[in-house]
Amino acid sequence: MAEIFPGRYAAQTDEPFVVFLIGMRVNRLFALSSWIPVAKAMPPMLAELKRNPELGLLHFETLLYWRGVAVVQYWRSFELLHAYAHARDAAHLPAWAEFNRRVGGNGSVGIWHETYTVAPGQYETIYANMPRFGLGGAFGFQAASGRLETARSRINRGSAKEPKPPAEQGSHDNAG
Repeated sequence: MAEIFPGRYAAQTDEPFVVFLIGMRVNRLFALSSWIPVAKAMPPMLAELKRNPELGLLHFETLLYWRGVAVVQYWRSFELLHAYAHARDAAHLPAWAEFNRRVGGNGSVGIWHETYTVAPGQYETIYANMPRFGLGGAFGFQAASGRLETARSRINRGSAKEPKPPAEQGSHDNAG
């Protein structure tokens, strides 16, 4: 079982990084021959990436949802993510070709991804009584005290000029 870190923590880095969300959605529940091979394609890719940290994957979390599965991935850069996706000697291209051969546009299973590049100081995190998770799994934990106490101070870390607070009352600055 993963070690639980009692208290409040934040993840911090001074480097840019990439958040890559990828998943599949089962559109036809009884089309097992279409979606089971798609579901089985991701674990070998993640194992390959874990074995080879120089490829750029920092950390990942797998999430289940009704009709599907998603993987939240943290990458060192978009260039490394893109290079892996197009590498002829990696697990991704054969899996992509197999998806197109087996499923193509028949609608039985959907796949999706979203990619976000994140600059230093343009994100904020909080973890309370959690194991290392998400961005904290990629960059580690720091106690969420002092300059990391509030969501506003965590997201504006390193900013030379603090933005003005919103005009409306009831701000949830301490919510996270």
